[in-house]
Amino acid sequence: MNDRVIAFPHMGNYDIPIKYLLKKMVKAEIMTSPPITTRTIKLGTKYSPEFICMPFKYTLGTLIESLEKGANILVQVGGGCRYGYYSELQEQILKDLGYDFIFINLVTNGKSDIKKIYHSIKQVEPKFNLFNIIKSLYYFFITAKMVKYMDLIDDYIRKNMGFEVEKNSFFNLKKQMLDDFSKVKTFIGLRICYQKYKRLFKKIKINKPKDCLKVGIIGELYTLMEPCANYYLEKEIASYGIEIKRYTNVHYLLFEKKKKAPQLIKYACEYIKYKMGADAADNIGRTKYLCEHNYDGIIHLKSSFCTPEIGAMPIINKICKQYNVPILFLSMDSNTSEVGIKTRLEAFYDMLKMKKGNKK
Repeated sequence: MNDRVIAFPHMGNYDIPIKYLLKKMVKAEIMTSPPITTRTIKLGTKYSPEFICMPFKYTLGTLIESLEKGANILVQVGGGCRYGYYSELQEQILKDLGYDFIFINLVTNGKSDIKKIYHSIKQVEPKFNLFNIIKSLYYFFITAKMVKYMDLIDDYIRKNMGFEVEKNSFFNLKKQMLDDFSKVKTFIGLRICYQKYKRLFKKIKINKPKDCLKVGIIGELYTLMEPCANYYLEKEIASYGIEIKRYTNVHYLLFEKKKKAPQLIKYACEYIKYKMGADAADNIGRTKYLCEHNYDGIIHLKSSFCTPEIGAMPIINKICKQYNVPILFLSMDSNTSEVGIKTRLEAFYDMLKMKKGNKK
């Protein structure tokens, strides 16, 4: 393969830091994966096992479209549940379809192997040496900080985008920020850029009442973080003038989960004592926290057939009943109706508004 073209699946705006890091590490074209469309979903569903969860179908469809557009090196990252084994299955499906490519999996069964990652890089960049490793560590540090800054800004946007005076103010400024982030050359440059946009976001005019409705969103990580997978749920919720809280993001998963997950189990020890796989136990702890901190409602979001979240749902429902906090369970699949989701959200909003009015 003389012309090396690297592609990877979508997940929110995290393609920005991933592309940034890959460009610094290897000499290859980094493809922007095609946007998720109805065709993407149909392709993924057609070649996936019937009862497998939505992240598998969406990412498989994206990988097929990337190969069609000329990608010949695919990068996949496993997770902490069945998703940890998806790479092997996806690789075999794609090879059975006749595609010729190199498949690189950075995480297996929820764990990263430094040696494996090094050998994977050598496949793409045979001249990768000690100097490149030191250089890559510096750019990995910048990338990690970039992810953290993106997540911090996103937290602020969720709290306030439902109250912007000028429509799409937050969206347009975020687009500029991500473009500038992708062009930084040093950590100092990234830090200055972040501080600049932090000030600009706080200058956006909002009209936010003190007693606004507050909703926490919990659930399965891919469905939470990929807007196409949840029909831009956060934007829809914000349109009702609701402050949003979401915990799951890439910075949490990479750098905080290992420490905080046991703390959440301890915090919710009357409901759970052991890990349940993926983020299920975390979500039980978060449910208790949201209930105790006066959130008006909770939305639990997952893909169909997500076993850990299915196990957590009865416990989450029990906690919400004890604290008298409304909970909306949404399960997403390739056949989920966007209109149906919006109708349920509208009804949920009406209920929250009525409940808050009755309290007053």
